[in-house]
Amino acid sequence: MTRPVLNIEEEKPLDPAVENVRRKLVRFVAINLGILFAALMIVVAALVYKSMNTTPAPAVVDAGVEIPSPEGVVEGQIVLPAGARIVSQSLSGNRLSLALDLTDGSRAIYIYDILSKRVVGRFVVAEE
Repeated sequence: MTRPVLNIEEEKPLDPAVENVRRKLVRFVAINLGILFAALMIVVAALVYKSMNTTPAPAVVDAGVEIPSPEGVVEGQIVLPAGARIVSQSLSGNRLSLALDLTDGSRAIYIYDILSKRVVGRFVVAEE
């Protein structure tokens, strides 16, 4: 039994125009991979920098009210009409809004400024 002879041909050189296109393609791929690698390294460096330099930010309450010291809290007194009942309250910034049921059956809204510790608005709720 005879073995078939493999006919291995040597690669023929490429046409000069095709070789020129191949070189340009290799250069294009190399440049783009370099740019991609540099961008990836910048992102990784930024993530490492951010994780190393992150300090926990203190809790900031910017409601215009000073955070009470450990020795005490901010205190004040709101004077309401006798027999008034607080129906609801709402806090916005340094203003406290109180909805009241008054003894005569009407309703009123009082707005109290926490910083100046005084009532800055009284509104009677009336029907038309």
